[in-house]
This record gives sequence, C-alpha cells and structure tokens, in this order.
Amino acid sequence: MTKKQTKTVGQDQQRQSRKEVLIARKEREQKRTIYMATAVVGGILLLVLLIAIINEFFISPNRAVAEVSGETISLREWQDRVRLERAQRILLLENQLEAFGDVGLIQQFYGQLINELLQTEQMGQTVLNQMAEDVIVLQAARDRGITVTDAEVDESVGESFNYFGGQSPTPLPAPTETIMPTPSITPIPTAVITELLPTNTPFPTPTLGPTATPAPTATPVSETAFREQLNDLLAQYRDLGISETQYRAYVRLQLYREKLADVLATEFNLPTAAPHASFYFMAFDAEEAANEAAALVEANGYLQTWNELRSQPFDPEATSTPIVSEILWRTQSDLEQTFGTDAATTIFAQPLNEPTAVLVHQVDEETSRYYLIMVTGREARPLSESAINQAKQQQLTSFIDGRLTGNLIFTEFDRGRTPETPRLDPIFYTAPTATPVIPATAAP
Repeated sequence: MTKKQTKTVGQDQQRQSRKEVLIARKEREQKRTIYMATAVVGGILLLVLLIAIINEFFISPNRAVAEVSGETISLREWQDRVRLERAQRILLLENQLEAFGDVGLIQQFYGQLINELLQTEQMGQTVLNQMAEDVIVLQAARDRGITVTDAEVDESVGESFNYFGGQSPTPLPAPTETIMPTPSITPIPTAVITELLPTNTPFPTPTLGPTATPAPTATPVSETAFREQLNDLLAQYRDLGISETQYRAYVRLQLYREKLADVLATEFNLPTAAPHASFYFMAFDAEEAANEAAALVEANGYLQTWNELRSQPFDPEATSTPIVSEILWRTQSDLEQTFGTDAATTIFAQPLNEPTAVLVHQVDEETSRYYLIMVTGREARPLSESAINQAKQQQLTSFIDGRLTGNLIFTEFDRGRTPETPRLDPIFYTAPTATPVIPATAAP
C-alpha cells in the first residue's frame, strides 16, 4: 500500500513539473511576442518621428508657398522675411518708446503698426504679397541688366545714418524764381467796399514771388559715429534673431526697386512737368451757405464776395465758418486729394477769371463740402522732386501689377506656419495704468 502511494506521488510530481515547463515555455513565447511587437511599434514610431523631423527641417522649409512667373518662394525664405519685418517694426516701436517714454503716446500714433504685429496671419500674407512683387522686380532688373553692388549697399546703409563717406550730402537743386499772383488777402471793410471796389474788380497783377525755401540738408556724421550706430543697430537685430546678411539683403532689394523705377521712368517717358493751376476758393460746410455766397458772386463779383467773407470777424457761436483762401500752382492729382475728382477736373477746364457754380465734394457718407472757385492761372510747370518720385512709384506699382496678373499662384502651404517671433513686448498693447484719482478733501 505504501509503495503504491509513493508511485502515485511521483507521477503527480512529474506531471506538475511537465506542466510548469509548458507554462514557462508559453510565457517565454508570449514575452518574446510582446518584445517583438514593442520593438516593431517602437521602430515604427521612431521612423515616423524621423520622417517628421526630416520633413519639418529639410523638406517643408524648401516647399513653395507661392509661384511667381516660374520662380518659387520657399517656406524658409518667407518665414525669414516675416521675422525680419516683425523685427523692423519692433525696433521702431522700442526706439520711439525710448525717445518719448510714454507708451500711451506710442499706442496712439503707432496703433496700426502694433495691430500688424498682433494679426499674425494677416501680416504673413502681406509679406508674401511683397515678396511676390520682389520677384517681379528682380526678374525685370535682370532682363534690363540692372545690378546692385556691395559698394552701393554700403553707401545706402551709410546714407541712412547720414554718413556720406566723409563727403557732404548731395545738395538739393536750387529753387528758381516763379511768377505768382498776389492774393487779395487784405481785409476790406464792408462799409466802404462799394466805394473802393467797382463791380468788375480787376484781378491783381502778377508779381515776382519769393523763392522757395530749400529743404534742410542732412547733417553728416563722422565714420566713427556711423560705425557705432550701425553696430548698435546690428546688435539689436541679432537680439531679435536677425542677421546682418538679412539686413543687407533687404537694403539691396530696396535699391533694386529704386533703380528699376528710374529705368521704367525712362522707358515709359514719364513726364517731369505737368499742368498746374492757381485759383481762389471759398469752401462751405452747408449747401445753403454756398448758395447764398453764389448769389453774392452773381450780384457783386467774385473778388468782392471773396474779400467780404475773408474780412468777416470770427464768430464763436456760428455753426459753420467758411474757408476763404488761395491755392498757388497745384497739379490736378494734388487737388483731387483735397477737393475731390469733380472739382479738380473743373478747375482744369474752367475758363480763367470766371467763377464756377457751386461744386460739391462728397467727403464721406455723412459729410459734403461745397466750393466756389475762380481759376487765375494755368500753365505747365516742372514737377517737384517728391511729385516725380511719387509718379515713379505709381509707374512701378502699375508695372508690377501687370506682370503679376495671371502669373501668381499661392500654394496655401503657409497657412498656420506664420512665425510669431520675435514677439512684441506686451507693454505696447496693454492698456496703460490709469492715473489714480485723489478724492477731494473738504476744507476745514
């Protein structure tokens, strides 16, 4: 009996040992499977991460965000330019704050600039549009053999700091004497107008006007001062992540624009002279007041009415005060900005020394201005330097727009990738702390 029990126990132990071996083997196989699965998953994740890194740092930066006339603007180029544009605006704001020390004043006068920095996506699109224009400029410059040398970049950088290579700045052209009509600005008492001024008052005889005052000339700085200021600027740019190479490349682009504008002015024979007009005018805020003045002009003549209105003393209780003055030698485009297109067109078509009917200028939806005008002279005159430069820029803009039409494609790859650095200091868009009001104390 004992011998049989011993045999049974031994068999049970043998079965248990075999079972444990099978279980251990199964566990090892499961662990091996888990390890292999983990390794595969880890490998896949590592591969995905590697692909993402390669895409983010090597492929995506070279992908096009826009195509312009067969040339592409890469994501990296666009992002670098956005950072440069942000840095320029931030430096301007910081320098103005340092100069004036009043953030409220900066917010008031540079609010639009601050908004541009805060509206990231909108600013990115603006920069992309500008870069598309730059591609057209460089293509047109290349076609015309226009180049910008490093020396020219150095010179332009120096001039921005009033450094002219140890020389004086190029003097402005000397103004020439011009014949200008003398305005009748001496008030004439109303009581004696009918005695001193006949109904048909002759216009003043043109007399030799004074020469124009030349614009102030920039004060040149020494080379030492220039180098110090330039190094300070470059250090500020470096602090914002912008290199000197980027800064100089931007200057070069501006020079290409200037040179192309000059060449286009010659190609398109841009005029350096234009018709100018001189005239007397009376301006009113209310149509009724303008009609009353027109009736006086009909009865007494323009000059007498002009003198009467100009001689009127200031009435602080009046709801509307007419503006009575004279404009000397302005182009039609100049006048359109102030008097409106219709009035400017009339001024250059109206017979001399004949008053116009009441001219209406719709300033906006709620405001209208009314004019009575008498033209005293029209003649072709040389345009001012600023007017010529403005015409060149308008010509350049028209040229670029024409080249961009049908030749610009946005890939939309820039969406969501607009840089937000360098960041604007919150002090510029945080409301200034209000000055605490000290409560008044009752007198003892």
